[in-house]
Amino acid sequence: MLLMMNGTLLVGQVAAQAGVSVDTVRHYERKGILQNVERDGSGYRRYAADAVDRIRVARRALIIGFTLDELARIFRQRDSGNAPCARVYELANAKMTELDERIAAMTAVRAVLADTLEQWKLRLQSTPAGTFAGLLDSLNESTNQGETK
Repeated sequence: MLLMMNGTLLVGQVAAQAGVSVDTVRHYERKGILQNVERDGSGYRRYAADAVDRIRVARRALIIGFTLDELARIFRQRDSGNAPCARVYELANAKMTELDERIAAMTAVRAVLADTLEQWKLRLQSTPAGTFAGLLDSLNESTNQGETK
């Protein structure tokens, strides 16, 4: 790890070591993921060496559903000396519940789509070539059959 003056890194070094773009590093700084960024006499940003690890943690947390705003709050809490672990667990647990609900909804949509495709296949087989099978119109028929008045 190449360190600059007083153990700090320039934005390009942080980006390269973390495997992100310079714009991402700056965005994380604006969002509060990276705090206490110093400026040298020339106005260049100087990041603590742990900025690379923080970016890596943030990138992995984003993959599992955390938002940058949530992470910024968590990091602020941690930086102030308070343990955010219970809150991190609660957020992750809520994300798991939400993911399970989305998977269930997508599974239901998939079942309807599979049924629709089977119906459309039969329609196409019984429709003379070059004529309309009314596939999309059949969606309205299916909806009306299931509706109650």
